[in-house]
Amino acid sequence: MEYLAGWMFLALTILLMAGFPVTFTLMGTALTFGLIGFGWSFFNLLPLRIWGVMTNVTLLAVPLFVFMGVMLERSGLAEDLLDTMGLVFARVRGGLAISVVVVGALLGASTGIVGATVVTMGLLAVPTMLKRGYQKELVTGTVSASGTLGQIIPPSIVLVLIGDIVGVPVGDLFMGAVLPGLVLVGLYIFYILLIARIKPEWAPLIPQEEIDSMTRRDLLGRVVRALVPTLFLMIAVLGSIFAGIASPTEAAAVGAVGSTGLTVLNRKFNLQVLKDVMHSTMILTCMVFIILVGAAAFGLVFRGLGGDDLVRGFLGAIADSHGKWFVMTIVMGLIFIIGFFLDFIEITFIHVPVLAPIMIDFGFDPAWFCILIAVNLQTSFMTPPFGFSLFYLKAVTPPEISTGHIYRGVIPFVFFQLIGLLIVLFFPKLVTWLPGVVFGY
Repeated sequence: MEYLAGWMFLALTILLMAGFPVTFTLMGTALTFGLIGFGWSFFNLLPLRIWGVMTNVTLLAVPLFVFMGVMLERSGLAEDLLDTMGLVFARVRGGLAISVVVVGALLGASTGIVGATVVTMGLLAVPTMLKRGYQKELVTGTVSASGTLGQIIPPSIVLVLIGDIVGVPVGDLFMGAVLPGLVLVGLYIFYILLIARIKPEWAPLIPQEEIDSMTRRDLLGRVVRALVPTLFLMIAVLGSIFAGIASPTEAAAVGAVGSTGLTVLNRKFNLQVLKDVMHSTMILTCMVFIILVGAAAFGLVFRGLGGDDLVRGFLGAIADSHGKWFVMTIVMGLIFIIGFFLDFIEITFIHVPVLAPIMIDFGFDPAWFCILIAVNLQTSFMTPPFGFSLFYLKAVTPPEISTGHIYRGVIPFVFFQLIGLLIVLFFPKLVTWLPGVVFGY
């Protein structure tokens, strides 16, 4: 009985690896081991835990941010942004790929939904880049990686979830994620410039006659028309949080209204679009919350059986012999490896509640640790065999793009993602400086 929590975690891992649905696996193991450990009195505790999830006001931001992202996808702004940014970077070798990274960052700051961004960019950017003669691996890697930037660049749904679990204000996480997100954008652009210089045939220049056909005034007008709506939405959402005008939940509502307004202005809004967006929002929200309910049940049993003490004792013994930074390395490596097989939502709800309190007890800054986890979880979208970004992209790419092209193309970006993780790990001020300046910590 002393190690019942360990057997519970092992059973969960085996069932997940076997392919059982996440929610049913979480709830099934919780019910089974709850009955073994507590008897029938366990069912007196479970409803209270689930009720706590249902009445959590912070989590209202999730469906609102999802609605904002899906609506923005339908607004047509992504297409305008890609075309315009492609012209802005036209004189740079690899400029089209750089424009994809920039647009991915802007869409990430406007939607926070990886699936919507990758699908939109895959439909718009991949055919254009292939037509321009870009190497297939560079095309697929750039789109896959750029689409995941919404994981770390606020407003990010994963930051809302992690903040709620760890007990860190979501506004602090949004502010703390700005500089790490820009670091990742810079690393991606650096790689594209580097590979374009080493292998110029992989990233051809746009023909000079196309560049000369547009005057500087026309280009400036297109940039203003494409950027202003997106920047307006970003400022409305993030600015209201950073200025202390609105809570993250209220700002999410502002974003939902703002994205709808932009869709109306772009003349893409109708009742069918509204119906489709609401349907997509309902499906994505239900997926998140049903997993959250299962994770709440699992966490209740795991803690009740002494699982926290078991993990704390194990990691504490390692810290005593090798130091707390060695424990941090193990934790980050564990999350990275798990990301090959599990979705970020599953890792967030299963592993973060167990690991975060222990790492905070070791003296690590809670907000900094949350951002580290978010950057690490971003790689779970790009790592084969179960990287969701890769699946989304394969679903919308032309037939000449194989799964092998996508897998090979994303490997360099995963490498630079890990460099970004190390930069954030060694320079905590990247996370803590901006919230300190804005909020006066």
